[in-house]
Amino acid sequence: MNIITGAMTALITPFKDGKVDLEKYESLIKRQIDQGIHAVVPVGTTGESATLSHTEHKQCIDVAVQTCKGTNVKVIAGAGSNATHEACDIAKHAQDVGADGLLSVTPYYNKPTQEGLYQHYKAIAQSVEIPFMLYNVPGRTGVDLEAETAIRLFDDVKNIYAIKEATGSLERSISLLSQREDFVVVSGDDAIDFPMLANGAKGIISVTANILPNLKSQLVNNVFEGNYDVARKINNDLYPLNSVLFCESNPIPIKAAMYIAGLLDTLEFRLPLTAPSAETMKKLEETLKNYEVIK
Repeated sequence: MNIITGAMTALITPFKDGKVDLEKYESLIKRQIDQGIHAVVPVGTTGESATLSHTEHKQCIDVAVQTCKGTNVKVIAGAGSNATHEACDIAKHAQDVGADGLLSVTPYYNKPTQEGLYQHYKAIAQSVEIPFMLYNVPGRTGVDLEAETAIRLFDDVKNIYAIKEATGSLERSISLLSQREDFVVVSGDDAIDFPMLANGAKGIISVTANILPNLKSQLVNNVFEGNYDVARKINNDLYPLNSVLFCESNPIPIKAAMYIAGLLDTLEFRLPLTAPSAETMKKLEETLKNYEVIK
């Protein structure tokens, strides 16, 4: 199994006149490739997957795979749903079109038990053969994939190789790593990427990388090369931006920041997400003055 690690970007989904702007999507992915990112992650939380139709969801995966074809950049396709059969359908489509791996968020709203989470993930992962990454973000889904359940899945299902940990807890990360050395832990919180990596995480899935993929890839590369002081400085320098990008619900601030930086032609969201407040726009404008955004 080809283990996918490194600096990965949780891609935003651009809209134009209410529809997914696939042409802009392709150009944004090409920019990621040019700036050294190791993998892109279409249609996750940052990609507003919860408000995309299944057709749109699959189209975004298709574009990502086609754009990355012939490059060293991998595609880890978002394949999450609160209905297991829907997640299986998306996972199979992603595999069929050539995605390198899958990322599947814990099912939101219905709040399954730990046994329900185990059976949910086992069913999705076993419906495909490509590498599978669990995704735990209880602040968004209302359910926590506990360490014991994650380890059980890693032990029992051959293609489950990793977990994106977005609890914000270093203790959770250490708990997983201390019990299973080969279980790949990936940071899902931009602000703590460096400490996660320094404690053994093998990669990041970053929101901030949408706007600064060059710095995010440099951060990871420096950790992998043992240049911890350099990596720590990058992480610290990025903290003001990492912080402001979560002052409203993700992906509202990151899309606004990209619009301010000229990376998006339009600033559109799908309801129930709405445009950021004037105060947030001002914070973003002031913060972005401290960074060079390479187009």
